[in-house]
Amino acid sequence: MPRTYRSIARTPEFTPFFAAAALRVGASTVSGLALAVLVYDRTGSPLLSALGMFGPSFAQLLGATLLLSAADRLPPRAALGGLSAAGALATLLLCVPGLPLWAVFAVLLGQGLADSLAGGVRYGLLTEILPPGDYLPGRSLLAVCAGVTQIAGYVLGGLLVAALSPRGALLAAAGLSAAAVVTVRFGLRRREPRASGRPSVAATWRGNAALLSDPARRTLYLALWVPNGLIVGCESLFVPYDAAHAGLLFAGAAAGMLAGDTVAGRYLPARLRARLAAPLRLLLAAPYLAFALEPGPVVATVTVTLASVGYSAGLLMQERLVALLPEGTQGQALGLHSAGMLTLQGVCAALAGALAQYTSAAVAMTVLAAASVVVTLVLEPGLHTSRLRVHPSPSSVRGSAQ
Repeated sequence: MPRTYRSIARTPEFTPFFAAAALRVGASTVSGLALAVLVYDRTGSPLLSALGMFGPSFAQLLGATLLLSAADRLPPRAALGGLSAAGALATLLLCVPGLPLWAVFAVLLGQGLADSLAGGVRYGLLTEILPPGDYLPGRSLLAVCAGVTQIAGYVLGGLLVAALSPRGALLAAAGLSAAAVVTVRFGLRRREPRASGRPSVAATWRGNAALLSDPARRTLYLALWVPNGLIVGCESLFVPYDAAHAGLLFAGAAAGMLAGDTVAGRYLPARLRARLAAPLRLLLAAPYLAFALEPGPVVATVTVTLASVGYSAGLLMQERLVALLPEGTQGQALGLHSAGMLTLQGVCAALAGALAQYTSAAVAMTVLAAASVVVTLVLEPGLHTSRLRVHPSPSSVRGSAQ
């Protein structure tokens, strides 16, 4: 049985690490909702609204290609603090009245590049703060934190947009990012980089190639990225589907994710984790097929909440992925997971917006949900436990990544 959340929270440095992560999630949630409303009000376009909310995800692929070697080669505290500060400044830029749309999306591109590196630094640091056996409950606690913070963030963002304006909500998001900078600076101790050598594009390419060369890791990465991304594409259409109740739908999605991650990370015995990953990925997609009937706000919220329990499949598969990683590659490997997942989310948000532009939000959500089911079924044979019992050679991968 994994350790309790309370005992994990008492681990030195975990509390400030947790707080900084919560502040960044809150900032991202509030700013994403505010920007989606701002762009939709200006353009009336479901596609541009979806890109306003999930646009930074597009830059994750570029960041994963160019920057991820830095995740193991920079001092973690300095890197996290600097990236949080960059996020605060970018959000402040989005508050400028009359900022052209091209400039809005240029800022979002920069945010995505910073976030791609921040994911690798953050989750690599988690493997240092917690002992190896505590990664799953620790990652689960962070996921629970993200779910609670997203619920609060969407509620707060909706209230701020209604009471002030989308720009007022963006200012609040910038303040949350600034608080994360302070928390990182004074709550975490200085550490040396996990790997030697200078960060470079070539080192990033070599490290990514080594990580993806193993069939077991490659299949896990695809299963972590694609079904998840397609369902986030569905979520990107909540505003055009029902603008008046979009906050409720987003909160339901966060609540379902919270419930699933809590159960998967804290209570599921090891013997059930491998068996339940595929059913949970199917649960993530199948309920969205009900949007073909264009349900009202109550039924839609219940449907979204139920489906989002399936996000816990990603937590179970991350545990498998971590077991396949050589020493010194945790930051880049987990950053690659995060960047790939967010890239697919951005791609699928754009795809969903384009489909909705020519059909309807309900039709686009149904199509993406059906695609997620198909991808899960196609990948499942490669995820059988017997095919994942590999033991990568630290020397081979470490040598390739330098």
